[in-house]
Amino acid sequence: MQQFTDAEIHAKAVDLGIIDAGQELPRQDRGRVVAVLMGQRRAAARPEPEPAAELRAATSIVIQPDGRIDVDGQPLPWLVAKEAIDVRVAPRPGDISTVRLTLLTHSVQIIKPEAESESAS
Repeated sequence: MQQFTDAEIHAKAVDLGIIDAGQELPRQDRGRVVAVLMGQRRAAARPEPEPAAELRAATSIVIQPDGRIDVDGQPLPWLVAKEAIDVRVAPRPGDISTVRLTLLTHSVQIIKPEAESESAS
């Protein structure tokens, strides 16, 4: 279990507005403050998601006769279903083409955007 000093807990309680700076933290509120501190530590330890600016289109996709798929010269590390692969070639050189394929997975999780999940409740 993560340990927090009394000073850290007291400072966070003041920061949260549970008590004023000179007051004692009521025993029944201590757990709530520790939970907030633990959540902040966990959030700080999580890696930051890649910024959207770093997302990019593949330079090249090569579909081999044996079913292997190379993306930018590297083999795609996931299993692809033996279904038709839909390829749309751009009408002009330099435009973006698309490749649609089916990846096999044991689990799928769909996370709703915050605004959508709040309006649904």
